[in-house]
Amino acid sequence: IVSKCCVQRRKSILAPQGSLVTKFFYQYPKSCSAEFIQNIAYSFQDMSKEHMMEIRRQNCNPMIMKVTYYKKPVFIHQGHMQWLWDVDGRRYLDLFAGVATVSVGHCHPKVTAAAEKQLRKLWHTTNIYVYSPLHEYVDKLAATLPEPLKVIYLTNSGSEANDLAMLMARLHTGNFDIITLRGSYHGGSPQTMGLTSNSAYKYPIAIGLGCIHLPLVKRTVHVMDVYFTTIIKHYIISTITGLCMANDKYIGQLKEVFATSVPSRIAAFFGEPIMGVGGAVQYPKNFLKDTYKLVRERGGVCIADEVQTGFGRTGSHFWGFQGHDIMPDIVTMAKGIANGFPMGAVVTTHEIAASFGRGVHFNTFGGNPVACAIASSVLDTMKEDGTQQISHEMGTYLLMGLSKIRDKYEIIGDVRGKGLQIGVEMVKDKASREPLPPAAMSEIFEDTKDMGVLIGKGGVYGQTFRIKPPMCITKDDADFFLAVFNQALNNYMEAHH
Repeated sequence: IVSKCCVQRRKSILAPQGSLVTKFFYQYPKSCSAEFIQNIAYSFQDMSKEHMMEIRRQNCNPMIMKVTYYKKPVFIHQGHMQWLWDVDGRRYLDLFAGVATVSVGHCHPKVTAAAEKQLRKLWHTTNIYVYSPLHEYVDKLAATLPEPLKVIYLTNSGSEANDLAMLMARLHTGNFDIITLRGSYHGGSPQTMGLTSNSAYKYPIAIGLGCIHLPLVKRTVHVMDVYFTTIIKHYIISTITGLCMANDKYIGQLKEVFATSVPSRIAAFFGEPIMGVGGAVQYPKNFLKDTYKLVRERGGVCIADEVQTGFGRTGSHFWGFQGHDIMPDIVTMAKGIANGFPMGAVVTTHEIAASFGRGVHFNTFGGNPVACAIASSVLDTMKEDGTQQISHEMGTYLLMGLSKIRDKYEIIGDVRGKGLQIGVEMVKDKASREPLPPAAMSEIFEDTKDMGVLIGKGGVYGQTFRIKPPMCITKDDADFFLAVFNQALNNYMEAHH
């Protein structure tokens, strides 16, 4: 049975507007400003749902309908911190943060104020002029990164940042081939689609040439010959003895790629500190450290994709690569960098940046003054609100709670992650570890949404629920989600078993 806390919140999200507002502010009296209270009480007037869907079907690219979540879509009207409201006034706890993008909270008052202030001063100019928001932000961002990662180029998205990192690596090394990991996702541009290793994001044309995917071991029986239990067993052993048989398997596969699939000299290795879209997949101890060494021996540079793991989301460190005790040559970032405002960045060394200067590269919107003002405020807010510590504490709490739920249900094969980057892998049963079919995933997904919580999905087979909330959630929020998720699983098991 859903806990009392969950029942109370369930009632609040289904209540009439007046009741919703009353219950929300009774439970969270300090969470909202007077202006927000007024807005939330009187502003649930929007385009009709029917009209929005008509436009979505007739005028938006069909891809927009293809990626629409839920059989009964959520019609979002506005947000505040970890909460979203739909056009009917229903409240949702957002544990997917616009795909791991809203870092400090929806419409965070401090960040909103910074955006408004800059909008009244200067909306747009470009790098052909010198203006303070760009330089103030670059100085702040550089201070979060270790030497020699101090040279920054601002972009508009993670795909663009990764695309540019590929270009920099090839220019600097004079080599072409780039190695990445099977099951990875690095963007949707023609070049980064080559880096991405998931057939759902592929088209039957020549794209992203020169990208080779290392057959990384996954948590299901579908890929390669090392199973999850082996990974866990030998990862635990490695913390005691310093040996890791799983890592030996991974590195052995990398050496096979070097022997069979690439020239003797390569351009780069591209990898996330923890896989995001791939399903919160983590690596054996020392895998990235050993990989970086082998790649550099072959003339390549090492690129850390921090689009999802950066800015304290992993809890233990501000940057995900720091948790692996490695030093990349290039770091890419986006998503949480500006709390949802379009922005990305490529950070590298002076030496690699000099190679990029052989030609001219111009970006009209990269370093836009409004984007820089917002991103600067996000960094300040992260420090003031202690979001990295929240990620560590709430991530640990959620992982422990989800592990207890895992032990109750045969259809949960794995709970993994770090900080507020968490994956729950769903299976037919723990013995076969076959992925739970899409229809079953959808049923649990919809039920969780209907009880007031938004989560994501990922993994090569779409079998992993992704929990990546704004880094402002509380213990009450975590308890609410755990109760809802447990109930959704219980509902599914009762209906099908």
